[in-house]
Amino acid sequence: MPLWTIHHTPGVFSAVDKRELAARITDYYEQIGLPRFYVVTLFHETAPEDLYVGGEPTPVGVRIVIDHIARRAGDKKTRQRIAGGIKKILAPFFERHPGLHWEFHVDETSEDLWMINGLIPPPGGSEAERRWAEENVVSGY
Repeated sequence: MPLWTIHHTPGVFSAVDKRELAARITDYYEQIGLPRFYVVTLFHETAPEDLYVGGEPTPVGVRIVIDHIARRAGDKKTRQRIAGGIKKILAPFFERHPGLHWEFHVDETSEDLWMINGLIPPPGGSEAERRWAEENVVSGY
């Protein structure tokens, strides 16, 4: 389950931008076989006086925390490919904001501590996970 928590100052994202970015994020993970409902995107508007970088308030900024649970990057090359893919998703939204400070990081969390609707998700790449992806719904397996 990728969980993207996006902290941003006012005016960085319109309602249309949020919907488009959430869709692009979801599409990214669907391409690798994850069910669309695994992907959760949260936007948190943060006042400039509540977002500090280097001890100073940041007038235009975005900080993104991404939790990966469903999959793990096995090596440095894969992690770099993932970071590049994330940058590719984000860059079009941020290029239009001069002086924007933006950054992200990805945490990998144990899938052993994850449930959806009280069910342990099926193993990655399994027939049950493929069915979840095709049906886009949680179901027993």
